[in-house]
Amino acid sequence: LYAERAENRGFAFPANQIFMQEFEDAFPYDLTLDQAASVAEIKADMCSEKVMDRLLCGDVGFGKTEVAFCAIYLCVLAGKLAALMCPSTVLCTQHFNTALARFSDFGVTVACLNRFNTPKEQEAVLQGLRAGKIDLVIGTHRLLSADVQFKNLGLLLLDEEQRFGVEHKERIKHIRKDIDC
Repeated sequence: LYAERAENRGFAFPANQIFMQEFEDAFPYDLTLDQAASVAEIKADMCSEKVMDRLLCGDVGFGKTEVAFCAIYLCVLAGKLAALMCPSTVLCTQHFNTALARFSDFGVTVACLNRFNTPKEQEAVLQGLRAGKIDLVIGTHRLLSADVQFKNLGLLLLDEEQRFGVEHKERIKHIRKDIDC
């Protein structure tokens, strides 16, 4: 997988510096030096033709989500879908609520897909993903189900990847061969 990803060409996201700067300036806190460096490195990876495979580590409360949101916004600005997958419905709901608040002024369509959705809500999200009407989907392992089809997926973010099982990781491998992760 890693050899194949190293040889594959990925999508080179446009830098969209003006819009990205506006989004970053809207963050209510100052980025730490480590956060700023991570944002810059991830943007450089995403703007190159190399398929990104990056691990971001940090303690709880140290701003990994904001770094991820910068990557998501760069993806969305290019007209591509971003998917954020987390191992629990509680974490999924937390990320969803945070994303709704953070992206509210930036025209990003955010959806949530987990077991708390009613069947009707799940079908609406699935249709939105197939049609490309959703910019960011935040979900649990439900995103790995056979009925989930992404139109133009550009970025896959995995929160707490170590908590996914072997079966889930095998499915993830098939999704991420040529997209930034």
